[in-house]
Amino acid sequence: MVTVQSICNLIEDVAPLALQEDYDNAGMQLGNVQMEVHGILLCIDITEEVLDEAIGKGCNLIISHHPLIFRGLKRLTGQDEVQRCVVKAIKNDIAIYSAHTNLDNVLQGVNGKIAEKIGLTNIRALQPRQHVLLKLVTYVPTEYAERVRSALFCAGAGNIGNYDACSYNVNGIGTFRPGVNTHPFVGEQGKMHRENETRVEVVLPEYARWKVVNALLSVHPYEEPAFDLIPLLNEWEQVGSGIVGELPATEAEEAFLLRLKEVFGLQVIRHTRLLGKDIRRVAVCGGAGSAFLRDALRVQADVFISGDFKYHEFFAAESKILIADIGHYESEQFTKDIFYEIIRKKLHNFAIQISDIRTNPINYL
Repeated sequence: MVTVQSICNLIEDVAPLALQEDYDNAGMQLGNVQMEVHGILLCIDITEEVLDEAIGKGCNLIISHHPLIFRGLKRLTGQDEVQRCVVKAIKNDIAIYSAHTNLDNVLQGVNGKIAEKIGLTNIRALQPRQHVLLKLVTYVPTEYAERVRSALFCAGAGNIGNYDACSYNVNGIGTFRPGVNTHPFVGEQGKMHRENETRVEVVLPEYARWKVVNALLSVHPYEEPAFDLIPLLNEWEQVGSGIVGELPATEAEEAFLLRLKEVFGLQVIRHTRLLGKDIRRVAVCGGAGSAFLRDALRVQADVFISGDFKYHEFFAAESKILIADIGHYESEQFTKDIFYEIIRKKLHNFAIQISDIRTNPINYL
Protein backbone atom coordinates (compact mmCIF):
# COMPACT_ATOMS: atom_id res chain seq x y z
CA MET A 1 0.00 0.00 0.00
CA VAL A 2 1.29 3.44 -0.97
CA THR A 3 0.64 5.93 1.82
CA VAL A 4 0.91 9.70 2.00
CA GLN A 5 3.89 9.27 4.31
CA SER A 6 5.73 7.03 1.84
CA ILE A 7 5.35 9.68 -0.88
CA CYS A 8 6.52 12.42 1.49
CA ASN A 9 9.56 10.32 2.34
CA LEU A 10 10.54 10.09 -1.33
CA ILE A 11 10.53 13.87 -1.65
CA GLU A 12 12.27 14.47 1.66
CA ASP A 13 15.03 12.05 0.73
CA VAL A 14 15.93 14.61 -1.95
CA ALA A 15 14.87 17.79 -0.12
CA PRO A 16 14.85 17.30 3.68
CA LEU A 17 12.45 19.57 5.53
CA ALA A 18 15.33 20.65 7.77
CA LEU A 19 16.69 22.61 4.79
CA GLN A 20 13.70 24.92 4.49
CA GLU A 21 14.08 28.57 5.48
CA ASP A 22 12.90 29.68 8.92
CA TYR A 23 9.97 31.67 7.50
CA ASP A 24 8.66 28.77 5.42
CA ASN A 25 5.91 26.22 6.06
CA ALA A 26 6.88 23.29 3.87
CA GLY A 27 5.73 19.77 4.62
CA MET A 28 2.28 18.33 5.35
CA GLN A 29 -0.39 21.00 5.06
CA LEU A 30 -3.36 18.82 5.95
CA GLY A 31 -4.52 15.22 5.85
CA ASN A 32 -3.67 11.85 7.36
CA VAL A 33 -0.14 10.68 6.53
CA GLN A 34 -1.25 7.04 6.90
CA MET A 35 -3.98 7.41 4.27
CA GLU A 36 -3.65 5.19 1.21
CA VAL A 37 -2.92 7.21 -1.93
CA HIS A 38 -4.98 6.47 -5.03
CA GLY A 39 -3.67 9.26 -7.23
CA ILE A 40 -1.31 12.23 -7.00
CA LEU A 41 -1.72 15.67 -8.57
CA LEU A 42 1.40 17.83 -8.93
CA CYS A 43 1.15 21.62 -9.06
CA ILE A 44 2.89 24.91 -8.30
CA ASP A 45 0.05 26.60 -6.39
CA ILE A 46 -3.11 25.26 -4.80
CA THR A 47 -6.28 27.04 -5.86
CA GLU A 48 -9.92 26.05 -5.87
CA GLU A 49 -9.57 25.23 -9.56
CA VAL A 50 -6.64 22.90 -8.80
CA LEU A 51 -8.66 21.17 -6.08
CA ASP A 52 -11.53 20.65 -8.52
CA GLU A 53 -9.02 19.18 -10.96
CA ALA A 54 -7.77 16.76 -8.30
CA ILE A 55 -11.32 15.68 -7.49
CA GLY A 56 -12.13 15.19 -11.18
CA LYS A 57 -9.00 13.12 -11.75
CA GLY A 58 -9.50 10.97 -8.65
CA CYS A 59 -6.35 12.23 -6.89
CA ASN A 60 -6.45 12.24 -3.09
CA LEU A 61 -2.95 13.70 -2.63
CA ILE A 62 -1.85 17.07 -3.96
CA ILE A 63 1.83 17.98 -3.94
CA SER A 64 2.53 21.66 -4.46
CA HIS A 65 5.59 23.86 -4.53
CA HIS A 66 4.05 26.84 -2.75
CA PRO A 67 2.42 25.98 0.60
CA LEU A 68 -1.33 26.45 0.78
CA ILE A 69 -1.09 27.43 4.45
CA PHE A 70 1.78 29.86 4.82
CA ARG A 71 0.69 31.69 7.95
CA GLY A 72 -1.51 30.55 10.80
CA LEU A 73 -5.24 30.20 10.18
CA LYS A 74 -7.44 31.54 12.97
CA ARG A 75 -10.79 30.66 11.42
CA LEU A 76 -12.32 28.63 8.60
CA THR A 77 -15.24 30.69 7.40
CA GLY A 78 -14.58 30.67 3.67
CA GLN A 79 -13.68 34.35 3.59
CA ASP A 80 -10.68 33.83 1.28
CA GLU A 81 -9.42 31.24 -1.16
CA VAL A 82 -7.02 29.61 1.30
CA GLN A 83 -9.85 28.93 3.76
CA ARG A 84 -12.13 27.65 1.00
CA CYS A 85 -9.38 25.34 -0.29
CA VAL A 86 -8.79 23.91 3.19
CA VAL A 87 -12.49 23.23 3.68
CA LYS A 88 -12.87 21.66 0.22
CA ALA A 89 -9.80 19.45 0.72
CA ILE A 90 -11.08 18.20 4.08
CA LYS A 91 -14.56 17.55 2.72
CA ASN A 92 -13.12 15.51 -0.13
CA ASP A 93 -10.50 13.70 1.98
CA ILE A 94 -7.59 15.15 0.02
CA ALA A 95 -4.16 15.38 1.65
CA ILE A 96 -1.88 18.29 0.76
CA TYR A 97 1.91 18.36 0.94
CA SER A 98 4.28 21.17 -0.10
CA ALA A 99 8.01 21.23 -0.83
CA HIS A 100 9.06 24.86 -1.03
CA THR A 101 12.38 26.36 0.08
CA ASN A 102 13.71 22.93 1.02
CA LEU A 103 13.39 22.08 -2.69
CA ASP A 104 14.93 25.46 -3.59
CA ASN A 105 17.96 24.78 -1.41
CA VAL A 106 19.23 21.52 -2.95
CA LEU A 107 21.14 21.18 -6.22
CA GLN A 108 18.59 18.65 -7.54
CA GLY A 109 15.75 21.11 -6.88
CA VAL A 110 14.19 24.18 -8.48
CA ASN A 111 17.43 25.95 -9.35
CA GLY A 112 19.05 22.75 -10.51
CA LYS A 113 16.20 22.28 -12.97
CA ILE A 114 16.68 25.82 -14.31
CA ALA A 115 20.39 25.09 -14.68
CA GLU A 116 19.58 21.87 -16.53
CA LYS A 117 17.20 23.63 -18.91
CA ILE A 118 19.81 26.21 -19.94
CA GLY A 119 22.69 23.72 -20.01
CA LEU A 120 24.85 24.79 -17.06
CA THR A 121 27.73 22.64 -15.87
CA ASN A 122 29.94 22.70 -12.75
CA ILE A 123 27.02 23.89 -10.66
CA ARG A 124 27.24 24.80 -6.98
CA ALA A 125 25.15 26.77 -4.51
CA LEU A 126 25.20 30.52 -5.11
CA GLN A 127 24.90 31.27 -1.37
CA PRO A 128 26.05 28.06 0.35
CA ARG A 129 24.60 27.11 3.73
CA GLN A 130 26.80 27.54 6.78
CA HIS A 131 26.68 25.94 10.24
CA VAL A 132 24.85 22.85 8.98
CA LEU A 133 27.69 20.33 8.88
CA LEU A 134 29.08 18.17 11.67
CA LYS A 135 32.08 15.91 11.98
CA LEU A 136 31.61 12.62 13.79
CA VAL A 137 34.70 11.05 15.33
CA THR A 138 34.53 7.57 16.81
CA TYR A 139 36.94 4.85 17.94
CA VAL A 140 36.36 1.20 17.05
CA PRO A 141 38.35 -2.05 17.24
CA THR A 142 40.28 -2.15 13.99
CA GLU A 143 38.71 -5.38 12.76
CA TYR A 144 35.23 -3.77 13.08
CA ALA A 145 36.12 -0.46 11.42
CA GLU A 146 34.82 -1.40 7.97
CA ARG A 147 31.48 -2.52 9.40
CA VAL A 148 31.08 0.78 11.28
CA ARG A 149 32.11 2.89 8.28
CA SER A 150 29.58 1.14 6.03
CA ALA A 151 26.77 1.78 8.52
CA LEU A 152 27.71 5.46 8.78
CA PHE A 153 27.78 5.84 5.00
CA CYS A 154 24.38 4.17 4.62
CA ALA A 155 22.93 6.54 7.22
CA GLY A 156 23.98 9.64 5.25
CA ALA A 157 27.49 10.43 6.48
CA GLY A 158 30.65 10.67 4.40
CA ASN A 159 29.42 12.80 1.47
CA ILE A 160 31.72 15.59 0.28
CA GLY A 161 30.71 17.26 -2.98
CA ASN A 162 30.29 14.60 -5.66
CA TYR A 163 32.17 12.03 -3.57
CA ASP A 164 30.61 9.59 -1.14
CA ALA A 165 32.02 7.04 1.34
CA CYS A 166 34.54 9.68 2.49
CA SER A 167 36.28 9.07 5.80
CA TYR A 168 39.62 9.57 7.52
CA ASN A 169 41.09 6.69 9.50
CA VAL A 170 44.11 6.38 11.74
CA ASN A 171 45.15 3.44 13.90
CA GLY A 172 46.16 3.75 17.53
CA ILE A 173 45.78 2.31 21.02
CA GLY A 174 42.64 2.83 23.08
CA THR A 175 42.67 2.30 26.84
CA PHE A 176 39.82 1.72 29.28
CA ARG A 177 38.98 -0.06 32.53
CA PRO A 178 35.53 -1.67 32.72
CA GLY A 179 33.71 -0.85 35.95
CA VAL A 180 31.18 -2.84 37.94
CA ASN A 181 27.93 -3.81 36.22
CA THR A 182 29.64 -3.69 32.81
CA HIS A 183 29.66 -6.33 30.12
CA PRO A 184 32.78 -5.42 28.14
CA PHE A 185 33.18 -6.59 24.56
CA VAL A 186 36.91 -6.94 25.30
CA GLY A 187 38.78 -6.71 28.60
CA GLU A 188 37.73 -7.58 32.13
CA GLN A 189 35.98 -5.72 34.93
CA GLY A 190 38.40 -3.77 37.09
CA LYS A 191 41.42 -4.32 34.84
CA MET A 192 43.07 -1.75 32.57
CA HIS A 193 42.77 -2.80 28.93
CA ARG A 194 44.62 -1.69 25.79
CA GLU A 195 42.98 -2.28 22.43
CA ASN A 196 44.11 -1.73 18.84
CA GLU A 197 41.53 0.75 17.54
CA THR A 198 40.83 2.82 14.45
CA ARG A 199 39.79 6.44 14.77
CA VAL A 200 37.12 7.04 12.12
CA GLU A 201 36.11 10.58 11.05
CA VAL A 202 33.17 11.39 8.77
CA VAL A 203 31.28 14.55 7.84
CA LEU A 204 27.48 14.64 7.97
CA PRO A 205 24.64 17.16 7.69
CA GLU A 206 23.19 18.24 11.01
CA TYR A 207 19.71 17.02 10.04
CA ALA A 208 21.07 13.46 9.69
CA ARG A 209 22.62 13.56 13.16
CA TRP A 210 20.34 11.14 14.98
CA LYS A 211 20.09 8.72 12.07
CA VAL A 212 23.88 8.53 11.87
CA VAL A 213 24.36 8.23 15.64
CA ASN A 214 21.74 5.47 15.83
CA ALA A 215 23.49 3.65 12.98
CA LEU A 216 26.78 3.91 14.87
CA LEU A 217 25.29 2.57 18.09
CA SER A 218 23.56 -0.28 16.28
CA VAL A 219 26.77 -1.77 14.85
CA HIS A 220 29.54 -0.65 17.20
CA PRO A 221 30.70 -3.66 19.23
CA TYR A 222 31.41 -1.70 22.40
CA GLU A 223 28.87 -1.42 25.20
CA GLU A 224 29.72 2.29 25.56
CA PRO A 225 31.04 3.56 22.20
CA ALA A 226 33.05 6.77 22.42
CA PHE A 227 32.20 9.38 19.80
CA ASP A 228 32.32 13.15 19.31
CA LEU A 229 30.06 15.42 17.24
CA ILE A 230 31.93 18.57 16.23
CA PRO A 231 30.16 21.58 14.59
CA LEU A 232 31.94 22.77 11.44
CA LEU A 233 32.16 26.31 10.05
CA ASN A 234 32.59 25.01 6.49
CA GLU A 235 30.18 26.17 3.81
CA TRP A 236 28.16 23.37 2.23
CA GLU A 237 28.31 24.08 -1.50
CA GLN A 238 25.73 21.40 -2.31
CA VAL A 239 23.05 23.16 -0.27
CA GLY A 240 22.00 26.79 -0.28
CA SER A 241 20.16 29.54 -2.12
CA GLY A 242 20.49 29.79 -5.88
CA ILE A 243 22.99 28.12 -8.18
CA VAL A 244 25.97 29.29 -10.20
CA GLY A 245 27.39 27.38 -13.14
CA GLU A 246 29.00 27.74 -16.56
CA LEU A 247 27.72 27.44 -20.10
CA PRO A 248 29.58 24.98 -22.35
CA ALA A 249 30.52 27.92 -24.58
CA THR A 250 30.10 31.68 -24.44
CA GLU A 251 26.95 33.26 -25.87
CA ALA A 252 26.20 36.82 -26.90
CA GLU A 253 23.86 38.58 -24.45
CA GLU A 254 20.95 39.08 -26.82
CA ALA A 255 21.20 35.55 -28.18
CA PHE A 256 21.23 34.20 -24.62
CA LEU A 257 18.13 36.20 -23.66
CA LEU A 258 16.30 35.03 -26.77
CA ARG A 259 17.19 31.44 -25.88
CA LEU A 260 15.79 31.99 -22.38
CA LYS A 261 12.52 33.18 -23.92
CA GLU A 262 12.28 30.03 -25.99
CA VAL A 263 13.29 27.55 -23.27
CA PHE A 264 10.92 29.00 -20.66
CA GLY A 265 8.11 29.96 -23.05
CA LEU A 266 8.28 33.61 -22.01
CA GLN A 267 6.31 36.50 -23.40
CA VAL A 268 8.74 39.02 -21.97
CA ILE A 269 12.03 39.29 -20.07
CA ARG A 270 12.68 42.34 -17.90
CA HIS A 271 16.40 43.00 -17.98
CA THR A 272 19.06 45.62 -17.39
CA ARG A 273 20.79 47.21 -20.38
CA LEU A 274 23.06 45.01 -22.43
CA LEU A 275 26.73 45.36 -21.50
CA GLY A 276 28.26 44.24 -24.78
CA LYS A 277 30.04 41.22 -23.36
CA ASP A 278 29.57 37.49 -23.76
CA ILE A 279 27.76 35.27 -21.26
CA ARG A 280 29.61 32.31 -19.74
CA ARG A 281 29.08 32.21 -15.96
CA VAL A 282 25.40 32.16 -15.02
CA ALA A 283 23.77 32.64 -11.61
CA VAL A 284 20.13 31.63 -11.10
CA CYS A 285 17.58 31.78 -8.30
CA GLY A 286 14.04 30.61 -8.95
CA GLY A 287 11.16 32.63 -7.55
CA ALA A 288 11.98 35.93 -5.87
CA GLY A 289 15.78 36.12 -5.86
CA SER A 290 16.75 39.79 -5.90
CA ALA A 291 18.26 39.43 -2.40
CA PHE A 292 21.00 37.27 -3.94
CA LEU A 293 22.23 39.78 -6.52
CA ARG A 294 25.27 40.55 -4.34
CA ASP A 295 26.15 36.85 -4.35
CA ALA A 296 25.89 36.79 -8.14
CA LEU A 297 28.28 39.76 -8.27
CA ARG A 298 30.60 38.11 -5.75
CA VAL A 299 31.03 35.00 -7.92
CA GLN A 300 31.52 37.23 -10.98
CA ALA A 301 28.53 35.90 -12.86
CA ASP A 302 27.86 37.48 -16.24
CA VAL A 303 24.09 37.22 -15.82
CA PHE A 304 21.69 36.68 -12.93
CA ILE A 305 18.39 34.99 -13.76
CA SER A 306 15.55 35.30 -11.26
CA GLY A 307 12.15 36.91 -10.75
CA ASP A 308 10.28 39.63 -8.87
CA PHE A 309 12.93 42.34 -9.16
CA LYS A 310 11.63 45.75 -8.12
CA TYR A 311 12.36 48.92 -10.10
CA HIS A 312 15.13 50.27 -7.87
CA GLU A 313 16.74 46.87 -7.48
CA PHE A 314 17.73 46.89 -11.15
CA PHE A 315 20.04 49.85 -10.44
CA ALA A 316 22.09 47.63 -8.11
CA ALA A 317 23.55 45.86 -11.16
CA GLU A 318 25.70 48.99 -11.67
CA SER A 319 26.63 47.88 -15.20
CA LYS A 320 28.59 44.97 -13.73
CA ILE A 321 26.11 42.20 -14.46
CA LEU A 322 23.11 41.54 -16.66
CA ILE A 323 19.90 40.97 -14.69
CA ALA A 324 17.28 38.82 -16.43
CA ASP A 325 13.94 38.82 -14.61
CA ILE A 326 11.98 35.99 -16.23
CA GLY A 327 9.11 36.01 -13.70
CA HIS A 328 8.40 34.16 -10.46
CA TYR A 329 6.03 31.54 -11.83
CA GLU A 330 7.97 31.16 -15.06
CA SER A 331 11.21 30.37 -13.22
CA GLU A 332 9.47 27.70 -11.10
CA GLN A 333 7.21 26.19 -13.75
CA PHE A 334 9.28 23.00 -14.06
CA THR A 335 8.98 22.15 -10.36
CA LYS A 336 6.11 19.81 -11.24
CA ASP A 337 8.55 17.85 -13.39
CA ILE A 338 10.94 17.54 -10.43
CA PHE A 339 8.18 16.03 -8.29
CA TYR A 340 7.23 13.68 -11.12
CA GLU A 341 10.81 12.48 -11.62
CA ILE A 342 11.35 11.87 -7.89
CA ILE A 343 8.18 9.83 -7.46
CA ARG A 344 8.27 8.00 -10.80
CA LYS A 345 11.82 6.81 -10.09
CA LYS A 346 10.47 4.65 -7.23
CA LEU A 347 6.83 4.10 -8.25
CA HIS A 348 6.94 3.12 -11.91
CA ASN A 349 3.27 2.35 -12.44
CA PHE A 350 1.52 4.70 -10.04
CA ALA A 351 -1.14 7.24 -11.05
CA ILE A 352 0.69 10.58 -11.12
CA GLN A 353 -0.96 13.56 -12.78
CA ILE A 354 0.65 16.92 -13.62
CA SER A 355 -1.82 19.76 -13.19
CA ASP A 356 -3.11 21.37 -16.37
CA ILE A 357 -4.00 24.57 -14.50
CA ARG A 358 -1.78 27.57 -15.10
CA THR A 359 -1.91 29.22 -11.69
CA ASN A 360 0.29 32.22 -12.54
CA PRO A 361 -1.70 35.23 -11.22
CA ILE A 362 0.24 37.59 -13.54
CA ASN A 363 -0.88 38.06 -17.13
CA TYR A 364 0.68 40.04 -19.96
CA LEU A 365 -1.17 42.02 -22.61
